Amino acid sequence: MAQPLLLLLVGFCYVLVFGGLSWLRREGFSLRFAVEGVVITLIVAGLAAFTPLQMNGVVLILLLYVLTMRVRLLVDLANYLARRGQRAKASSVYELAWRLWPDASGRLILDINRGVLSLQEGNLDQAITLLQGVLAQAGSGYLGAKHECAAHYNLAVAYERKGLDALSVVEFNAALDTWPSSEYARRAAAALQRRSKRASPAPTESGEPTDDGGQD
Repeated sequence: MAQPLLLLLVGFCYVLVFGGLSWLRREGFSLRFAVEGVVITLIVAGLAAFTPLQMNGVVLILLLYVLTMRVRLLVDLANYLARRGQRAKASSVYELAWRLWPDASGRLILDINRGVLSLQEGNLDQAITLLQGVLAQAGSGYLGAKHECAAHYNLAVAYERKGLDALSVVEFNAALDTWPSSEYARRAAAALQRRSKRASPAPTESGEPTDDGGQD
């Protein structure tokens, strides 16, 4: 019975450690993640106890990671495809991730990235709707500072491209306030600085061109 007990210990430690990391990232403790992790662990330990099938702890951790983090792994894949310009494939992967029952934090992360993809495709209204919806749930306890900052920044870029300058300034400043040391805050500060230069008297030489925001 040593093997099943070891598998139980490994599985429960996985749930506690990864659940704790989510809590530290201010994404809340996902009950779905915990339930899935415990159920998978019990199934594997039961098979090890009552059948010839055996599995070591490392393989169990890999199995738990792939199954419980499936949505985030698919989001990473879709982001990779989007960066390579394969946006149709990226959209399909996002849709697949959505059908695999993401938890509350996973849904918010998905909507941020779907919003960014819409922004890249020039569908500004859809991008704004998705990102506004994410930020409306910022107080739910499932949206980490990194993702909240990303949502503010990309919403600001969408507003800017739509010509809603006052709203874009609000969101750029919100990105700065959410996580001042982040890459998104740095980009927001640069965007505000460019805006300030454009509002000042015209220099004798043309200034630097405005880039497109460089959203993730």
